[in-house]
Amino acid sequence: MRIHYLQHVPFETPSSIINYADDNGYEIKGTLLYKNESLPEHSDYDFLIILGGPMGVYDENLYPWLKKEKQFIKTAIEQNKKVLGICLGAQLIADVLEANVYKNKDKEIGVFPVTLSDYSLKNEFFADKLTNVINVINVIHWHGDTFDLPVVAKLLASSEACKHQAFLCNKNIFGLQFHLEMNQKSLLEIINNCRHELIADKYIQDEAKIIKLSDFCTMNKFLFHFLDKIILYS
Repeated sequence: MRIHYLQHVPFETPSSIINYADDNGYEIKGTLLYKNESLPEHSDYDFLIILGGPMGVYDENLYPWLKKEKQFIKTAIEQNKKVLGICLGAQLIADVLEANVYKNKDKEIGVFPVTLSDYSLKNEFFADKLTNVINVINVIHWHGDTFDLPVVAKLLASSEACKHQAFLCNKNIFGLQFHLEMNQKSLLEIINNCRHELIADKYIQDEAKIIKLSDFCTMNKFLFHFLDKIILYS
């Protein structure tokens, strides 16, 4: 299994995904788009992971590489690659699949629960002991945008602040609005770089509360299970 990730800023990294790849003996490489690195050939990877970032899918004038990235994602989907988008990555997939991406009613920053949909719990992708026991999980959120579900997508999870938290298209394309991949180091990096967003609001927690509530062990366990499923699913 050859994993390739697209990284948009220095402080939103693959984090525990690197550990997952190393533990399983998978090759993992990445493109640092903020350094204008060249994208790989599609024949050079099996599984594409699109990471998060503070920009929006509509910010092509500020980040010209977004246009090339969208075309790259579109081709990956057309070639039936396994594709996972995280936060901005999920929004990019939605955009490529011609769904609307726009400002959510509320920003959602902190540790809040997501609930798996009925479809998730009945679908073969989630049909095992772990997700039958855990249908609600506390995860890290850091987003102001949301998206409509692509026409071909099935809703996998929702939160109080944001209905469309996770989706599945066919058997190989996944979007997660939230972060399961973070560890303590990567959480502190995003806090240090985006602290100005931690204002008093309904779905924004303060720095101390986010750190206190972050259960990296549970989130990473769920992530590793999720990645196993993606790799074996199609």
